[in-house]
Amino acid sequence: MNARTDYPRFPAGFVWGASTSAYQIEGAAHADGRGPSIWDSYSRIPGKVSNGDTGDVACDHYHRYAEDVALMKRLGLDAYRFSIAWPRVLPDGRGEANEAGLAFYDRLVDALLAAGIAPWICLYHWDLPQALDDLGGWTDRRIADWFGDYATLIATRLGDRVRHFATFNEPAVATIFGYGIGWNAPGKKDRAAYYRASHHLNLAHGTAVAAIRANAPGAWVGAIHNLQPCWPAGPSEDDKAAARMQDAHWNRLFPGAQIEGAYPPEIERHVASLIQSGDMERIRQPLDWFGLNHYSPIYAKAGPDEPLEFTWTDAPEGVEKSDIGWPIRPDAFRDQILEVHRRYRLPIYVTENGYGGPDAPDAEGRIQDDKRIAFLDAYIRAMAEAMDTGADVRGYFVWSLLDNFEWGAGYGVRFGLIHVDYKNQRRTPKDSFAWYSRLIHAGRGA
Repeated sequence: MNARTDYPRFPAGFVWGASTSAYQIEGAAHADGRGPSIWDSYSRIPGKVSNGDTGDVACDHYHRYAEDVALMKRLGLDAYRFSIAWPRVLPDGRGEANEAGLAFYDRLVDALLAAGIAPWICLYHWDLPQALDDLGGWTDRRIADWFGDYATLIATRLGDRVRHFATFNEPAVATIFGYGIGWNAPGKKDRAAYYRASHHLNLAHGTAVAAIRANAPGAWVGAIHNLQPCWPAGPSEDDKAAARMQDAHWNRLFPGAQIEGAYPPEIERHVASLIQSGDMERIRQPLDWFGLNHYSPIYAKAGPDEPLEFTWTDAPEGVEKSDIGWPIRPDAFRDQILEVHRRYRLPIYVTENGYGGPDAPDAEGRIQDDKRIAFLDAYIRAMAEAMDTGADVRGYFVWSLLDNFEWGAGYGVRFGLIHVDYKNQRRTPKDSFAWYSRLIHAGRGA
């Protein structure tokens, strides 16, 4: 792929942004009263994260946020999507709030507003307080109320200045990887735990939406889902059935319950015994926008002995892939946007899309990330095609502003527009930073 020198045109008011998450960039894991999260614990289990990396320091955004906001302003962002670290503001997940943690987000929000950048808050990006996990975490139904109390705290504290809130980022990843197949924190591989966690997370979503609306009147509330076409790894009927099952879990379980008020048929039979009177009404709260994360198609093959009845597999040979092996299919992105528009009829914001690679400075200190530029160019053009076809897309947030802790890959994979030298925390804008800045300014001129 090669990036073109012209830019597609976007409507006035289109939001250009960048996204991050708390555990991946904040660091300061033991500072100012922050409690441990499940990722603090999980990353210390030998073999779970590449090179034994942890988020203890990450990008030290907790101490360097002012520098990072200045870079956002230089980039030209309209909005910045970040997550709140639940254990930073409620070290035990419930009970007494940590004023020092809340004050950090006050400072960050105020700095963003002073720079003319709208803060978009996501309440949960996978860093469950360890104290709650010790009580059962997402497998304990009480967590819906604990999360509602946490949402109330944040909406009350920041809702006077923040207009956009998301309840969850990628609940399918948090539950499938965390409870179904054991790839992410808390590292369980338990079918029953996965279904309990999924239903309770949906209950928490509905509870939080109501809490935000009660305590931040006028806020726009949504949720963020990572939707990707699920394709069979081979031509067999078993592989096709596995891809349909993967689609039910990955793409339809959470938006189905939260927006349509029903679980997919493939899932409903597993969660029926968990559903109490009034649950689906509690989950299905009116939403203002749909957050769409998308990177690539995913593939499945038959796996009858797997907890979720399918096996994750790599893309077939011959498929164009990124440096980390993810398929590159802008047409799949376009089609996914159109499917979200058709099915859910909500304003769409693309809240994550990006390219991971092994970026490093050259002899002059420049980071020439041409592959990232070509990827972003192709995917943004695909988004524009979907919009031309009628999709109501109102914003795009690149993943990510900074290189960061990439979960199980540790610091070995870089997604940022800004290179971070983890030895000294030096920030260096990559070529993609300048490209995205030009795109933003060209888009504003449309």
